[in-house]
Amino acid sequence: MLKYGTMFYILHGQDSFSLGQALRKIKGDLGDPEFLETSTSYLDGQQITFQEFHNNCNSIPFLSSYRLVIVDSLLKRFESTTNKEKSTQKAVIGAENKLGEWQQAAGCIEQMPTTTILIFLEEKIKNNNPLLKQVASLANILDFPPVKGKRLCDWIENMVAKAGRRITPEAVRLLAEFVGGDLWMMSNEIDKLLLYVHDDVITEDMVRKVVPCTQEISIFVLVDAVLLHQVKTAQLALQRLYQEGVSSPQIMAMITRQFRLIAQLKGMSPGLTQQQIQDRLGVTSSYSMGKTLVQSRLYRMEEIKQAYHKLLEADMASKSGRYKDKNGKSNSSLPLEILVTELCCADLRKHREIC
Repeated sequence: MLKYGTMFYILHGQDSFSLGQALRKIKGDLGDPEFLETSTSYLDGQQITFQEFHNNCNSIPFLSSYRLVIVDSLLKRFESTTNKEKSTQKAVIGAENKLGEWQQAAGCIEQMPTTTILIFLEEKIKNNNPLLKQVASLANILDFPPVKGKRLCDWIENMVAKAGRRITPEAVRLLAEFVGGDLWMMSNEIDKLLLYVHDDVITEDMVRKVVPCTQEISIFVLVDAVLLHQVKTAQLALQRLYQEGVSSPQIMAMITRQFRLIAQLKGMSPGLTQQQIQDRLGVTSSYSMGKTLVQSRLYRMEEIKQAYHKLLEADMASKSGRYKDKNGKSNSSLPLEILVTELCCADLRKHREIC
């Protein structure tokens, strides 16, 4: 939450949509936006000098009750190049030397006039950031991590509810699967659905009609069919992708990615929750994670290695032009068609027994 009367904010995270909303909320609390704009400074944190920072923070507002100073990516400028936390005395001294005159930042912020509102905008910051350590105690720090899983579904429901409409759980899950955690795109798709819906309930069928079935979704259908040995579905999905102009390398990359996720999953320690596995794999959708868990039970590591070998062979055949059409021209799609059929038909008896 935003603290009333706070003069210094640090807004950071990969969810730029929610971060932008928080920034607009702060601006909205500061009075007339037109007058505020005349007393707003936007500073590039990668280039600004400390003296410029100091001067902006201490300037009086013009035609407004407040002066707003927004600094973009200043903390990033002092991020460590290593991922390891440094706590030795030598490291602390090194960080202070790197700060230089920016060691005075905390004092500058403490002495700002009460009419100045200072905001740092950052994408991602580490706890051992030397400048963050200097100023953190003075700031209202708001984190905006990627929205996924149940949080994404709750976000969709809340957005629809704010518009005075309702959405079925099935429609929520499908929308989350189709769009993912990009809230800018999600907001746009929800707006389209709200315009389309004739009553107060958004259904799964409406999502399918309004939200475009993108090439990526078609690829997911193909990948699922390959992993589950569904030959006809895979062949139909492949032909559809060709009609939509999707390239063979792009399709092979998605199939390879799913086998890689399964291999990583099988190499994890037992006892992890689905959410822990999902976070470690970097999968944003819990629905996709559930499908990956099911698919992983169909394969042993040796079979995954064999699939990788087939993927490599198909990639080399496609790039080398090994296969020709009737006119003697290179047929780059044929290796992928053979690959899909081979992967689908591998050990179908075992698949049926498991299912």
